[in-house]
Amino acid sequence: MRPLGIEGAWVDTPTVFADSRGRFHEWFKGERFHDSLGQGFRIAQANCSRSVRGTLRGIHYASVPPGQAKYVMCVSGAVLDVVVDIRTGSPTFGTWEAVQLDDTTHRCVYLSEGLGHAFMAMEDNSTVVYLCSEGYAPQREFGINPLDPSLAIAWPDDLEPCLSDKDAAAPTLEEARRAGLLPSLDACSAYRRSLAVAEFH
Repeated sequence: MRPLGIEGAWVDTPTVFADSRGRFHEWFKGERFHDSLGQGFRIAQANCSRSVRGTLRGIHYASVPPGQAKYVMCVSGAVLDVVVDIRTGSPTFGTWEAVQLDDTTHRCVYLSEGLGHAFMAMEDNSTVVYLCSEGYAPQREFGINPLDPSLAIAWPDDLEPCLSDKDAAAPTLEEARRAGLLPSLDACSAYRRSLAVAEFH
């Protein structure tokens, strides 16, 4: 697992074993995760979405605590997966990092509690599965408009974004900040430390 430029986000590139029968890889391994991050990953929910080419989902996040950490993989097709630092007080606040996830490299992205997440499907029937540290709770779920010009996320130029009504109506990052809807870096860091301490004991 390799840390990305945004603290709390990682990319995992597994070893793929291929022969005449097909391919095999371990797409999540608790021991490797723990060795890299210094904590385990509690799995409370597993999601699967299938998207047509151009579908843009996000930017989604949950209030902290407890937030919702995610471990994301594309099992069919290809998506541009984007992590956005929406934590107030963070030195990388308002920045983003993109990783292509596909069914060839089998890369995975892990984003910790308090980070924003979005992806765009680059092929029809792109299927994304993700493990979540907390279950879906509508009262704690929020969004940022993925086309917010202040973020200037470099979505593929050759694709027309297809958003849900909810995502299209989501506030900009600045609007969410002014409304007090964003998690703080201090709250996110404290919550992550509490998880490590709880696991140790």
